[in-house]
Parts: sequence; C-alpha cells; structure tokens
Amino acid sequence: MGRKTKITREMILEAAYELLDESGIGAVAIKSIASKLECSTQPVSWQFGSMTELKKELYEYAVMKLYGSLGEEMQGKEAVEAFFISGKHYLSGACDHPNVFRFVNVDDPLETVGEQFYDGGTIFDLQFNKEAFELLTAQYDVSPEVLGAAVRDVVIYTHGLAVMMMFDNYRLPKDEAVRMMYNMGVRILENIGIKVVEFNTVT
Repeated sequence: MGRKTKITREMILEAAYELLDESGIGAVAIKSIASKLECSTQPVSWQFGSMTELKKELYEYAVMKLYGSLGEEMQGKEAVEAFFISGKHYLSGACDHPNVFRFVNVDDPLETVGEQFYDGGTIFDLQFNKEAFELLTAQYDVSPEVLGAAVRDVVIYTHGLAVMMMFDNYRLPKDEAVRMMYNMGVRILENIGIKVVEFNTVT
C-alpha cells in the first residue's frame, strides 16, 4: 500500500482559497475542502475545529495572497508613484480575483474575524494606502490632516471602481479602471499642492 499524504494546515488553506477564488465563500465548506484534497473531513475538522476558525485563518491567508507582494512592488519607488502602484494593485485584485476581493474587502469582516479586525481604527486604516501615506508624509510638506483627507478620497474612489469591477455588467477593462483611478488621484493630489508626473509603472 502507498503511504497516505499528510494533510497539513497549509494544504487545507490553499484548497479553501482555491474554492473561494473559483466560486466564492459559499463554496468553502469542510466537505468541499475534503473533496478537493481527496481526503475525509476528519483532517480538516481536526486542524481547525470549526468553519468559523477556518474562515478567520482563510481571511488572513487571502489577504496575503492579494496584497503580500505589494510592499515589494512599492519598495524604492518615489512616494506618489508608490501610492498609485498600491491603487493599481488594489484594482487588479478586484479584476483578477473578484470572489477573493469580495471576501476580503466587501463582505462584513465582523462576521469573519470579529472585533479584532478594526483594532481601534477604521476601515480606512486597513485599506491599501497605509504604507503609501507614510511615504507621502515623509516626502511632502503637507499637513497629515490635509494629506490624510486626500488619500482617503482617492481610496474611496478606487474602492468604488473596484467594487464595480466585481460585477460583469459593470466591469471595466483593467487598464481603463487604472487610468480612471490615476486621473482622479492626480486631480486630488494636485489640489493640495503635490505635483504629479506620469508613471509608466502605473499607466
């Protein structure tokens, strides 16, 4: 007889992520994960105990899948360029992985991960802008309050575009959505005195 494959936590999370990506969170269940891994439900239940606990870890796993490479993409870039790269990355997630994007950025996180999701902050503290905001405040002589409001407005606009891109009836081509985000961002930043040049990495 061949040796049985040990079902690891990572394997379960990856299988759950694939189901999420393919069909949405409604498709993620202990039985469907076990079927994907060609094993019984016992290893899945033993590793996580309940679907509630599995979804909490899946949320963190999905966040890393969507945004884990963002810091590397922004590294070494000028502050404004890094900001727009983060927006492009955000829109790409919505376009390329709409079911994952919905789970991470649209569904109510309190149902998945509970109160610790907010950790005393607001949803805007958790969007794609945090690292870029820190770069901008370090580079430009603009008050954090004014800059924070500008960044917030770009985030809201970008999030709205991203949500529309989840639905086939409203979906824009990715490059068009990125261009819209960029143009709006340029207007908002230039209104507070930050001059923007065009970046090939974004447009």
